[in-house]
Amino acid sequence: MQVFKNYLQQHSPLTEEQFNLLKGELTAKTYPKGKMLLHEGSKTNIFYFVCTGLLRAYTLDNQGKEHTIQFAPEHWWIGDRNSVYFHEPALFNIDVLEDTEVVLVTPDFLEQAQTICPDFRKYNELLLHNNIRHMQCRINQLLAATAEERYLDFIHLYPNLTLRISQMMIASYLGITAESLSRVRKGLAKKHS
Repeated sequence: MQVFKNYLQQHSPLTEEQFNLLKGELTAKTYPKGKMLLHEGSKTNIFYFVCTGLLRAYTLDNQGKEHTIQFAPEHWWIGDRNSVYFHEPALFNIDVLEDTEVVLVTPDFLEQAQTICPDFRKYNELLLHNNIRHMQCRINQLLAATAEERYLDFIHLYPNLTLRISQMMIASYLGITAESLSRVRKGLAKKHS
């Protein structure tokens, strides 16, 4: 909980006293590697803030192939907005890639934070717009960028993940095969040697 409080106080106008009024709306949990937090098609009203560890959102196509939507390392948020805000079945699965400590955040917490601290709304809107911006860039890259450009962007966005996750998961995020990723990495190594 301390990690989440520090994060909020660094990035938003929420004071210590305001956080203390709200912390009853929050739950801290620890999950082991391999745990499924959300199954595609189920419903949820929770966002996860990652204190330590690593989560991933992904979907499966009709052939059972995984398509990674997002990784959530330390100090990242992850959740299925379709389910949380529209009360529809989740579009994604969320699983735990490393032993992970999270804070469970509900829309009620976010609403109460905006009531207690009106400037918190600006922070929340900035988070939302930043998320939309990243998704727009990601869609554009999947449609128009080369595999090498997508990989370089991945490294920029997730600088510490290449050693924490499998090449198969990185390839799944990039929308390429593991073999193509291997060729991209070899090509980049030759360029920089």
